[in-house]
Amino acid sequence: MMVSEKPWVLALRALKLGDALVAVPALRALRTAFPDHRVVLAAPPELRPLVDRIGGIDLLPVRDLDGPLPPCAPDTAVNLHGAGPRSSELLAALSPARRIGHRGPGWPGPEWVEDMPERERWCRLLREHGIAADGTDLHLSDPEHPGPAPGTVVVHPGAAYPSKRWPAERFAAVARWLRDRGERVVLTGTEAERPLTARVAALAGLPPERDLAGRTGLDDLMRLVAHARHVLCGDTGTAHLSYAFGVPSTVLFGPVPASRWGPPANGPHRALSADGPRRGDPFRAVPDPALLGVTVPAVLHALAEQLID
Repeated sequence: MMVSEKPWVLALRALKLGDALVAVPALRALRTAFPDHRVVLAAPPELRPLVDRIGGIDLLPVRDLDGPLPPCAPDTAVNLHGAGPRSSELLAALSPARRIGHRGPGWPGPEWVEDMPERERWCRLLREHGIAADGTDLHLSDPEHPGPAPGTVVVHPGAAYPSKRWPAERFAAVARWLRDRGERVVLTGTEAERPLTARVAALAGLPPERDLAGRTGLDDLMRLVAHARHVLCGDTGTAHLSYAFGVPSTVLFGPVPASRWGPPANGPHRALSADGPRRGDPFRAVPDPALLGVTVPAVLHALAEQLID
């Protein structure tokens, strides 16, 4: 990254799509609080299309915390990555004039609170450091072009970890119900998730061209979600895109409750989960009981209420 003549603020959040989207209100607050600075987000390079849509934020491509950060000191370093030692050490090594983060060795700030909404976590952090921040400032403007399948119901059956994946057979049953009622259904996913989406498509009786897994980069996915009729998925980055674009969605929660990572209040979204049996381990190799407790009839009921012409 070229060093700017302007003073600059470096915010670190070297995580995935959903993690970046919950940080949008905090990033916008930094942009407002430092009008004469260059505001830079250190995040994975594939997030560039999203960063470009936040407004006034530059991207420093870093894959993870193994990365080196630039060998020059920012005016202010902001730890939006977490409260662990590695992220704090990486930023402290830059010798910034000011540090904004949770309390830890060499870092003044508020104590980390585990059980709170993720968008509010980072806004609270900034407010504790004297920076006004509004957790509801999460919306992105609709992309100009509608993308590959406007007006469809987007079904995204995959998730980063098995604990967050509702069974393929259940997604297929819902997709078939949507198809039978005349909805245009498309499936999305990564290249690695193509076997999963192919199975859902086959069980649901969807033609192969409705399976877009591996064929939509982030820019296409944003356009697809922004112009969708509805989004059905688990607790994933695709869900957070539906929140950011204000697109109605039905989101299925498992190991992590909706109170932490769910949609904003009063939006066109339904969060479904069987909270009682939650195990709470997002890295397990099987779906969380809270996710398995969400039945196909419960999802169909939610969709029937929302998909009203």
